[in-house]
Order: sequence, then structure tokens, then C-alpha cells
Amino acid sequence: MNTIGHFGGWMPGFGWIFMLLFWTLLILGVAALVKWLGGGARRDTPTEKSALRILEERYARGEIEREEFEQKKRDLGR
Repeated sequence: MNTIGHFGGWMPGFGWIFMLLFWTLLILGVAALVKWLGGGARRDTPTEKSALRILEERYARGEIEREEFEQKKRDLGR
């Protein structure tokens, strides 16, 4: 009688693949959990520039004069 089993002896040779898959999934799961608990990307920082920031940059580059800058700044404050 053969004591290897129903798979003809080929299955034990692939055990390392399943172990590798297990550890890979475990490590990816832990990394995803840490990222999720850590908040991932900071949610409190805006990804787009605010209108005031754009206005300040335009003034700094000299695209608009001081009077126009002050007027638009007041308009944004309302």
C-alpha cells in the first residue's frame, strides 16, 4: 500500500507555495491595517490651493498690483 496519499506525491512539494502565499497575505493585511489606522494620507491638509493662496502667489509674481490684490482679498473675505 502506498502511504503518500491521494495526490501521488506531488502535493507536498507545493507546500512552500502555500506558505509563501500565507505570509504574503498576512504581511499585506498588517500593512493595510496600519495604513488604515494611521489615517493614510493626511485628511486635514487641502489637496487644492485655496483662492487666497492663488491670489497671494499672483501678487508675489507681479501679475497683479497691490490695489487689485487688496480688493480681491477683501472680496474673498466676504
